[in-house]
Amino acid sequence: MKKIITYGTFDLLHYGHINLLKRAKALGDYLIVALSTDEFNWNEKHKKCYFSFEQRKQLLESIRYVDLVIPETNWQQKITDVQDFKVDAFAIGDDWKGKFDYLQEYCEVIYLPRTPEISTTQIKTDLKY
Repeated sequence: MKKIITYGTFDLLHYGHINLLKRAKALGDYLIVALSTDEFNWNEKHKKCYFSFEQRKQLLESIRYVDLVIPETNWQQKITDVQDFKVDAFAIGDDWKGKFDYLQEYCEVIYLPRTPEISTTQIKTDLKY
């Protein structure tokens, strides 16, 4: 079984997120989503989420492409997650291109094209959130 992992905040879930999850799942048999906790988003990413971690987790768990949701609590956990979950590939949006190449020592790293016309940042800007 080929395991894939991806990371993100997934706030204000939209079709760009769904496209990313669908493409990530198509790379293997089992998709793990490491979901940024509220504390990590605020303290490290300086992002305020509309939905709580538990709400975002529930939304992700209801998506057919997602097999498991785990918490992301810090930037450094990726290597441990890859090893602990025996991950074959790390997939993330290509806006992060090159940032996670260090993981190639542990698994395949794949940068997936983003859906260009949609983003959570754009939604927040449009809604003046």
